[in-house]
Amino acid sequence: MERYECNGCSYVYEAGKGDPHNGYPAGTPFSALPDDWCCPDCAVREKPDFVKLEETPA
Repeated sequence: MERYECNGCSYVYEAGKGDPHNGYPAGTPFSALPDDWCCPDCAVREKPDFVKLEETPA
């Protein structure tokens, strides 16, 4: 499962969980998020600021 971490607040976006509260259902890959998507926790960092984490087994 792909995971990306905000380098500002440590929020982790997990594709398997998505971000349903903001309209991105479970299974939405990080690459499908808009380029201007920002961290739903801190709203300070944008997509390019996220760091890809090591993938975990499904």
